[in-house]
Amino acid sequence: MIIQRMPWAGIHLKYEEVSLVIDPLFEVHPKYGSIHESVYPLSDFGSVDAVLVTHLHADHFDPRSISTFYGQEIPVYVPEEAVPLARESGLKNVIGVTLGAAFHIGSFAVTPTYSIDGNGDPQVAWAVEAGGKKIIHCGDTLWHGYWWKIAEKHGPFDVAFLPVNAAVIQFPNRIHSGQPICLTPEQAVSAAKVLQAKKLVPIHFRMIHSPPFYQETSDIVARLEQSAKGVVPLHILDSKDNLTI
Repeated sequence: MIIQRMPWAGIHLKYEEVSLVIDPLFEVHPKYGSIHESVYPLSDFGSVDAVLVTHLHADHFDPRSISTFYGQEIPVYVPEEAVPLARESGLKNVIGVTLGAAFHIGSFAVTPTYSIDGNGDPQVAWAVEAGGKKIIHCGDTLWHGYWWKIAEKHGPFDVAFLPVNAAVIQFPNRIHSGQPICLTPEQAVSAAKVLQAKKLVPIHFRMIHSPPFYQETSDIVARLEQSAKGVVPLHILDSKDNLTI
């Protein structure tokens, strides 16, 4: 399996002649302010057979770019509860998934599993297997109690793609909690350990930092490196970097 890092939380997976993308992003919503990482046309990463979306937040679900670069008929898999809203985007082939219900896309076996969204919206993690190798992509999950169930049902994993920026958000019409809506660097390492991951690839950091609306935590890479020592090999990939497993 060849994995290519895409901006923010996106990854491109290829095995034999089949390719998938998870959470591809090209157009960043203006609400996130100035961005701090380059984005690239989705065509730079090649054609795909299907799109997997963890959830419908604007930094993970970019329907206009999906339509532009992959076509409106491309299969787009989303959590079942998110189907009506996803279809309003104009995509013509939106498919709802439920936890644990595996399906195949060519030689890929894909299973949606637990992921807890920091805003209480429908979200799944994607366990993807091909050629005897298995990865998990967890969107922008919080820490939760399902890690052990995921490991038992779907692990161990060759690579875990986990969010690490511990973003704190402040909406004008919502009581401000001051709490992060996704994993901290230290929690990501702990999750990778429980998932029995052979490698941890951090996602969901660097590009968006626009306080007070969206504020990522500090010293992410240093904290990851410190926490991962002796626990899990850490692979920090930039956009367009490849990883073969």
